[in-house]
Amino acid sequence: MKNNKITVLYVDDEANNLLSFKANFRELYEVYTAESAEEGKRILKEKKIHVIITDQRMPNTTGIEFLESIIKEYPEPIRILFTGYTDIGAVIEAINKGQVYRYITKPSNMEELKGIIENAYEVYSLREENKELMKSLLQVNQQLEFMLRQRLIAMDTNAEN
Repeated sequence: MKNNKITVLYVDDEANNLLSFKANFRELYEVYTAESAEEGKRILKEKKIHVIITDQRMPNTTGIEFLESIIKEYPEPIRILFTGYTDIGAVIEAINKGQVYRYITKPSNMEELKGIIENAYEVYSLREENKELMKSLLQVNQQLEFMLRQRLIAMDTNAEN
């Protein structure tokens, strides 16, 4: 049986934050945690992730740098930046470079965070559905073009006779 839970990756260098997040959300979501950007990338290689939440301030890389580094290889997950600091420059950079869906300041209300994750997954799902619809539309369009060419060929053949 396939697991239909929302998959969330939370990257934060503070182990207590990771434990707290997992304790609060493990019943609702399939939660993966990473203490570094490198560990987060390893998880992305192994698991299909719907929502990525990352802390901004980490020792070796910022959350924005982490998100920016994974966009080409993993464009689908919805990205959320979590930080204890309010910095408008970081917000702008997060949106422009990390393609961040939401910017959340710590500490965060768990119920509010749950709503943000649910909304992020809705955006993810709508994008996936849109991709599938576009694929179907392209197939139907190709079939129609083929049928039109066949009809034009038949008309040309009848006109010659």
